[in-house]
Amino acid sequence: MSHRLPHGGRLIDRAQPQNFTFNGKSLTGFRGDTVAAGLLANDQMLLGRSFKYHRPRGVVAAGAEEPNAMLGLGQGNRYEPNQCATTTEMFDGLQAQSQNHWPSLEFDLLSVNSLMPQFLTAGFYYKTFMRPRAFWKHVYEPIIRRSAGLGKAPDKDARDPDRYEQVYAFCDILVLGGGIAGLQAALSAAQTGAKVTLWEQTAHWGGRAPVDGMQINGQPAQDWIDATVAALQAMENVQLRTRCMGAGVHDHGYVLGYERIADHMPGTDAPRHRLWRMRARQIITATGAIERPLSFAGNDVPGVMLASGLRDYIVNYAVAPGQRIVVVTNNDDAYRSAIVAVEAGLDVPAIIDPRPVVDGDLPARARALGITVLEGRAIRKVKGGKRVTSVEICRQDSSGGVVERSIDCDAVAMSGGWSPVVHLWSHCGGKLLWDDAGSFFRPDPARPPLGADGAGFVRACGAANGHLQDVLADAHGCAQACAQATQAPGQPDAPAQMETPAEAPMQAVWMMPAQASYDLRMKMWLDYQNDVKVSDVQLAAREGYQSVEHTKRYTTLGMATDQGKLSNINGLAILSDALGQPIPATGTTTFRPPYTPISIGAIAGEARGPIFQPLRRSPVHDWHSANGADWEPVGQWRRPFAYLRAGETRHDAVNREVKNTRENVGLLDASTLGKILVRGPDAGRFLDMMYTNMMSTLKPGKCRYGLMCNENGFLMDDGVVARLDEDSFLVHTTSGGADHIHGWMEDWLQCEWWDWQVHTVNLTEQFAQFAVVGPKARTLLERLGGMDVSRDTLPFMEWCEGTLGGFDARVFRISFSGELSFEIAVPAGQGRAFWDRLMAEGADLGIMPYGTETLHILRAEKGFIMIGDETDGTVIPQDLGLNWAISKKKADFLGKRGMEREAMVNPDRWKLVGVETLDGSVLPHAALAVTGGKNANGQAQTEGRVTSTYYSANLGRGIAMALVRNGPDRMGEVLNFAGDAGKDIKARIIDPVLIDKDGAKQNV
Repeated sequence: MSHRLPHGGRLIDRAQPQNFTFNGKSLTGFRGDTVAAGLLANDQMLLGRSFKYHRPRGVVAAGAEEPNAMLGLGQGNRYEPNQCATTTEMFDGLQAQSQNHWPSLEFDLLSVNSLMPQFLTAGFYYKTFMRPRAFWKHVYEPIIRRSAGLGKAPDKDARDPDRYEQVYAFCDILVLGGGIAGLQAALSAAQTGAKVTLWEQTAHWGGRAPVDGMQINGQPAQDWIDATVAALQAMENVQLRTRCMGAGVHDHGYVLGYERIADHMPGTDAPRHRLWRMRARQIITATGAIERPLSFAGNDVPGVMLASGLRDYIVNYAVAPGQRIVVVTNNDDAYRSAIVAVEAGLDVPAIIDPRPVVDGDLPARARALGITVLEGRAIRKVKGGKRVTSVEICRQDSSGGVVERSIDCDAVAMSGGWSPVVHLWSHCGGKLLWDDAGSFFRPDPARPPLGADGAGFVRACGAANGHLQDVLADAHGCAQACAQATQAPGQPDAPAQMETPAEAPMQAVWMMPAQASYDLRMKMWLDYQNDVKVSDVQLAAREGYQSVEHTKRYTTLGMATDQGKLSNINGLAILSDALGQPIPATGTTTFRPPYTPISIGAIAGEARGPIFQPLRRSPVHDWHSANGADWEPVGQWRRPFAYLRAGETRHDAVNREVKNTRENVGLLDASTLGKILVRGPDAGRFLDMMYTNMMSTLKPGKCRYGLMCNENGFLMDDGVVARLDEDSFLVHTTSGGADHIHGWMEDWLQCEWWDWQVHTVNLTEQFAQFAVVGPKARTLLERLGGMDVSRDTLPFMEWCEGTLGGFDARVFRISFSGELSFEIAVPAGQGRAFWDRLMAEGADLGIMPYGTETLHILRAEKGFIMIGDETDGTVIPQDLGLNWAISKKKADFLGKRGMEREAMVNPDRWKLVGVETLDGSVLPHAALAVTGGKNANGQAQTEGRVTSTYYSANLGRGIAMALVRNGPDRMGEVLNFAGDAGKDIKARIIDPVLIDKDGAKQNV
């Protein structure tokens, strides 16, 4: 470890060496190192290649803002590309590989791109790959696909051996960021009695304060940090999490957190990552600030890094990124890095500062250590290829950058000022304002993210709020405001006092002088990973890209894995200068979650393998299983297809259930049907838009069958809607459609009708629901007692609520079989007991449970449709003879205009009919009605298809429904359906209603 300092390193344990490899080369680090620290300690300056030009790339930062040090980690099924070396903790046996080069890191043939930069300017792909047109498929696209991305994708057959989990949690106040501002905010909030959660994305508390030598309450910052963490750990109302990043802030105080539990200790039983789904009443972002780079020629050469990063490596890891370091800065903070470097025994020949006069406490300390401060100067050019060798110095106010002197060095520490981390503030709509003094955007307290009540629920504090000096006082005030918003009863103690040296104002410097040239060594770089230069942004402005969002996409600025953390502010400044307008007028790009990349494994959680989707079971699942249920999947549910008795086949069991339900009483577990509560003053108006027929006119206590279509007019769901009261409806959906329909409703409410007062809740699993069907159904319910279910009291398509046999019940008088039928909903916890009671009371009435196949046969005998059978995504209600369910009174509903398209009103559309074979056999499912001719593609000409087909034990023959061209106008006509082995089956078109056409049985 040639660049490991002999002393220091506050985060490493020298007693625990860690062996690791880089590109197969064996290296050594210490426990506590990051991968980047370990590599720099071994003088591994070159870590990868840039995306477009394949230029050498080294470490720039020490945190999550790092754009360059993206490595492939692991082997085999634990290989992962694009892992950030600056945030990955070292462990023994770690294997790392560099990316984006061929054939090797040191000798990359693809760096030939650097020889033709004039042809690879911003937007070159839009201009280059247009012609000749024939080249796209065979030349351009294959090359682009091979070149796209940085890392190598894992083997498609590899299976991740690690496990991941997700946690749902709640707190009053969530503090994001465990630096000194976050610790003070958490402590002040916790002292009020509020329930507080604090997340810190690194493994250590305190942020930059210990590195920067801060004094708090007259003692070293680390002492205050340790005491504060100990105090928080002792509080029962506080939860602390390190290695946990606030990934995104969303509506209603919903925050995603990404916790890396076992990345640094592979092979343990602990989950590798955990995704937190947190609901918080108030959110404090104490995420600090990120140091900006400076734009000068050659600022991407390995060895050029942020001054704060240099300081981190020296203080935290006892690593010297260089032995002779030049510092270039427009602010006082970088002087701390020069001071730290000299105190560690390193050589700092000069500090380059473009400000004409440099004074203050920190510059005075630097001069006292013998460091030369060159005022009013700039770096004209960094020399070196795979590492820094020297820098050329010029005056900042010179034109073209006349060289005054050169300084030999092997590292350059740069600082262009600090930008608050405003990402989490902005995720949910928080607006920003420009701070001229600091030359950065900061949160605008007058325009915070707003909750449903119109009040702000996110507050920023400390450096994240633009307060780079009095961070503790700002954090304390922020915590007090949050505690008041949550009505916490207590009062916090006074905040700690921080002592910081006075700093002179910074000078905004967005570019340093350089001679214009196509020579990439004379170019200034903004986005290191995507190879975006200052000249690229200037070119975009000349070509008319005045919107910052357009410039971002045209140049790919800020579209890399760091999401512009280092490049965006500098890029905005360059674009604003090119457009001749102030930076606030240009604005910012959109900040999108997650803040830093999170693993797909954490997003999936435990949803993998056999539990990729949750297996849902009704409250009576165990009874079904014990009584011969032959299971079939229905969406995420398992429902009995039929109940097999000893010696029975499926066919026998279904025939028995079909006949018994028509003759005695059948019992169906319908708990899986979707049940969505729609409530609010605009609920009726909303359902009028969702359904083809009118729901707002439905009276409380009444039910109505409804159809739901997508925007194209195609039927997507059906079900019975019951009005509970003036503002509440209960919507029943198909078993497999509940989640989809609920999501469909929320999509329209959140994206289109966001100002409508409607709230939806999926209650599917809250109730057990059973259908009691058959001529003896009312007799059975009357035996239970407690509710009047007579025809006069509870007529068809009405519902009532009360107790039935001592159970809390809601009884719906609806039918999907054409028989006398009741559907009874009871709380899920009472479902099994109620089922057992029904079976016991109905024993002498011939009660028998029936499964989904009997359900299908009964509805087909009655001519009722089934979503997914009679519909396939191309069917409109009119095709199914459901014109009566389309309101002629409503001005609009979803799908109305789609149904009016020319193809939808074509008289030759296939429409629903019943069909029966001439010999009484059962038609094959999905059999096509063929005409004997050929279509334009040389295929058999068809005029219809079977949608549902069964054997009916009640009728003693096969029955079927089909969509047939002009079907209702062709009653009695015989069609040829394609059977097996090329044999046609003759079937006659009939009325689809085969039993009780007048509905006398269901209305009894």
